[in-house]
Amino acid sequence: MKRLEILVEEPSCEEAFHHLLPLILPRGVRYNVRSFQGKNDLLHKLPKRLDGYKRLPDFDELRIVVLIDRDREDCTALKQKLEKISHEKGFVTRTRAKNSAVYQIANRIAIEELEAWFLGDFDAVINAYPELKRNSSRLRRRKEFTNPDSVEGGTWEALEKLLQRAGYYSSGLQKLDAARKISQLMQPDRNISPSFILFRDTLREIVKQ
Repeated sequence: MKRLEILVEEPSCEEAFHHLLPLILPRGVRYNVRSFQGKNDLLHKLPKRLDGYKRLPDFDELRIVVLIDRDREDCTALKQKLEKISHEKGFVTRTRAKNSAVYQIANRIAIEELEAWFLGDFDAVINAYPELKRNSSRLRRRKEFTNPDSVEGGTWEALEKLLQRAGYYSSGLQKLDAARKISQLMQPDRNISPSFILFRDTLREIVKQ
């Protein structure tokens, strides 16, 4: 595997990956992160992008990972939508290969949003926003940090409320700024978000092919 393409739905995710991917991927792996203008934009453009990849001279060496947020949608239905697009374009997916064969594309879902992955690394969040340290012992016991993937009502909103109570982003969470500050301090191997762990391990798996 010589090149990896990672498709994400928004710039804040792309920003986070600039800091996280060097910590996840083996040294020497070439990769590109391409962001879209939201989930619908990614889903709409994905078929044509997959067609474009098939025309590249290094297609046989290319592996693709598609990441979108669940955003309160049915996770199974959303995954099936991605799988359907991939299959119709002639790609072998990780799900269909079932770890028994080489696959070209892995479809992954952040549950419920990218912000759950930030909350999955408690130390990164409080180090990025030092005012949170005043209540760090209490915060460690909160659902947002003990089981970030199970937070209902939106992890984006949960993170915003948490930071606003500590005096940050009074006019609203700036997602790109938060992604940059938190991801710079994250350590992928200590993250407790199950969907992040699956994504991290999928990246490490796909580059070994």
